[in-house]
Amino acid sequence: MLSFLRRSSRERVVDRFHAAVVDASRDPRLFGDGGFPDTIEGRFESLVLHVMLVLRRLRNLPAPAGDMAQDLVDTVFAHLEIALRESGVGDMGVPKRMKKLGRAFYDRTAKYEAALEARDPASLAAELAKRLGGEAATYAGLAEYCLASETTLASRDLDGLLKSVDFSVPSLSGGMS
Repeated sequence: MLSFLRRSSRERVVDRFHAAVVDASRDPRLFGDGGFPDTIEGRFESLVLHVMLVLRRLRNLPAPAGDMAQDLVDTVFAHLEIALRESGVGDMGVPKRMKKLGRAFYDRTAKYEAALEARDPASLAAELAKRLGGEAATYAGLAEYCLASETTLASRDLDGLLKSVDFSVPSLSGGMS
């Protein structure tokens, strides 16, 4: 009778996986001098970067990693929609804003991925500066964090990722460690 209230084990796994990625993207050490601004935009940039790093790893793993990648993206966008609604965006405005967020997400991931593929921290720092403002040199530590996190994630298989999504430890300028 109440079966609609039960969540599948896969949904629970995806929710835990999503929560771990979101938690990593909200690490206070990533914000402030040399990091993301502690704003809605800065938090979005951090989320995009962390999701993109995990998606890159999942694409290099055997099935069912591809399904997990799609589930993660679907969950990220479902939560973004909830956040829009909670911030007061009405039903008529949500689709327009979701399209804008989707374009921003995919544009950023493509540009960040190109820099990561080249293993080019200067290029990644320049992309971050375009999004966050300021000089590319400001984001050198954040770019190095991304490269180190990609290396950390590359050491994990799917089971390992699902148990613990580990990123590098942020060590940015401005006294963060």
